[in-house]
Amino acid sequence: MYSEKVMDHFMNPRNVGEIENADGIGEVGNAKCGDIMKMYLKIENDVIVDAKFKTFGCGAAVATSSISTELIIGKTVDEALKITNKAVAEALDGLPPAKMHCSNLAEEAIRAAIQDYRSKNGMSQKESSEKEDYITCCKRCEDINHDID
Repeated sequence: MYSEKVMDHFMNPRNVGEIENADGIGEVGNAKCGDIMKMYLKIENDVIVDAKFKTFGCGAAVATSSISTELIIGKTVDEALKITNKAVAEALDGLPPAKMHCSNLAEEAIRAAIQDYRSKNGMSQKESSEKEDYITCCKRCEDINHDID
């Protein structure tokens, strides 16, 4: 059912935890579907130098959170914004169709943390990013937009 990479990132997740005084923090998900991801970013000169996460959810949610931090560390903010849920799933050698929503959450967590960073630094999402669409979470939930307050 799960690839070896998914199992490895679930059993040995990378970059778990919080970053004190993070430059950007993004939280996405919904208790209704059971998966909540919180991503912390440390950004220097527009480059993500560290990323950590805390995730409550299934093994696929933990694995997608873990791999997404590896995908963005060392990238510029704009490069990180180009990482799609498909890229996250491919980096894990695929996900079962019923778990693809976890890769959506990983993409959303990256975007939310970057949006928080840009907001704190007086930049709008529009002026500093080519991609303006915001992905909604898992299509299996009743509340597709996942209002998180």
